[in-house]
Amino acid sequence: MSGHSKWHSIKHKKAKVDAQRGKIFTKLIRQLMVAAREGGPDPEKNNKLRLAIEKAKSFNMPNDNIKRAIEKGAGLDSSTNYEEITYEGYGPGGVAVMIEALTDNRNRTAAEVRHIFSKHGGSLGESGCVAWIFERKGIFSFQGDGIDTDKLMELALEAEALDMNETEDGVEITVTPSDFEKFKELVIENGFEPTYAEITMVPQTTVKLEGKDAEQMIKLMDELEDHDDVQQVYSNFDISKELMEELSK
Repeated sequence: MSGHSKWHSIKHKKAKVDAQRGKIFTKLIRQLMVAAREGGPDPEKNNKLRLAIEKAKSFNMPNDNIKRAIEKGAGLDSSTNYEEITYEGYGPGGVAVMIEALTDNRNRTAAEVRHIFSKHGGSLGESGCVAWIFERKGIFSFQGDGIDTDKLMELALEAEALDMNETEDGVEITVTPSDFEKFKELVIENGFEPTYAEITMVPQTTVKLEGKDAEQMIKLMDELEDHDDVQQVYSNFDISKELMEELSK
């Protein structure tokens, strides 16, 4: 199980807990607003908005909240104008870190992100310094007992998936971003419910971390993920699942 997948699985569980407290709703509302502003309020004609709605619903955001966010975004409310910014840098041990943010004040966000990096043994880099390490792919994870791996393999082959791996918790399947929606419909039609499914940035190479570097890296990821302006954090660290779970408590 890759470092990316281990962190993603733990992050997904933590996000579910955060959603219960309403903590993640602020970030989801921003995603909905920006998607509606850029591509319009109709999810049938706006793939970015459709994915944002699905994500919001997966965290049990009330439909009224989703509707208000879309209406506000589509209305081009000038009182708050969020822009998308990507930050790149290095964590402990030279690990690559890439951040996607939505902010209404790029100078404030850059200063705060830089401070988080330096606080945990990392450094904010120049644009393009680590982006080449990552590739955008669709990831599907199926976890739990009794998963029909043979049937999933058939579906993966039918959809010409890029990769399929058996993990400690189940099965992970990788597809191209363009095949994401088609494969999602295919597995659901065949009775499979992904534990999580999203288009994300996957590292081509990883850096193994242990000891203090691992501890600092998890703290760096946690604080970046917790920042209101940060939407997604990608990294190429590889830490054992046992240590990661211990450090993420």
